[in-house]
Amino acid sequence: MSGTRREIPNDPGRKERILEAALEVIAEGGVHKTTHRKIAARAEVPLGSLTYYFDGMEDLLAQAFARLADTMSLLYRQTVQAAGSTAEAEEAVVELICGPAYATTRDLTLIFEMYAYANHNPAVSATTRSWLERSRDSLGLHFPTGVCRALDALIEGWPMHGAFDEAPLDRNLVAGTVHAIVAAAPDLARDRAGGGT
Repeated sequence: MSGTRREIPNDPGRKERILEAALEVIAEGGVHKTTHRKIAARAEVPLGSLTYYFDGMEDLLAQAFARLADTMSLLYRQTVQAAGSTAEAEEAVVELICGPAYATTRDLTLIFEMYAYANHNPAVSATTRSWLERSRDSLGLHFPTGVCRALDALIEGWPMHGAFDEAPLDRNLVAGTVHAIVAAAPDLARDRAGGGT
């Protein structure tokens, strides 16, 4: 009896497996080529399982992207939280931009797909906004608000540019840019208080 409650105790990780399979299918072919059948085959579950756990494809995609955001946010937080000084926090930001762990090729592909889909799906749009807020909250452990926004834009944007650039990221350039933003924070705050004069 595929997709019935009777199956659940025998396969407690099925929903998570379906979500991970959905992300794999999206990474390979994009949202526009993602189907229930492809996801079920990748997850090695009966097709009826998808309709049991999810209220259609939009719900499945929304939950899959929420899973991506949660996973990425956790790694982001762990990397920044481990810093014991401003200098170490700057290095953590550089690692998020240049390191191999945070934004892998697969991750970047999924982020591109999520951002595009967020323009047409309110739930994924809300997930994306929440992800930005969590990222800035993590950076806020070490930096003021304006710096958090600027650094988060670098963390998201620089690897995206790198995905289409033939040259590898220059870690020294990234580190210098991050430090310049952090060092400029007091002057930027004074300019804002003085009306930009």
